[in-house]
Amino acid sequence: MMDLVLRERRMAVSEREWKHRLRGYGYAIRDTDEGRVVTSILRGDALCGLPAQLVA
Repeated sequence: MMDLVLRERRMAVSEREWKHRLRGYGYAIRDTDEGRVVTSILRGDALCGLPAQLVA
């Protein structure tokens, strides 16, 4: 999963495009008190945290 998220971030020219690309796979980025996490769009479950370099 993290490989997919990182690959899509490298290919996107903006954070908005990156989020749009992830939605196509059924994922979203959610900001929480613990940091940003990748979530499932269908269930809303937190799947994994994002590395600090992507929290910009």
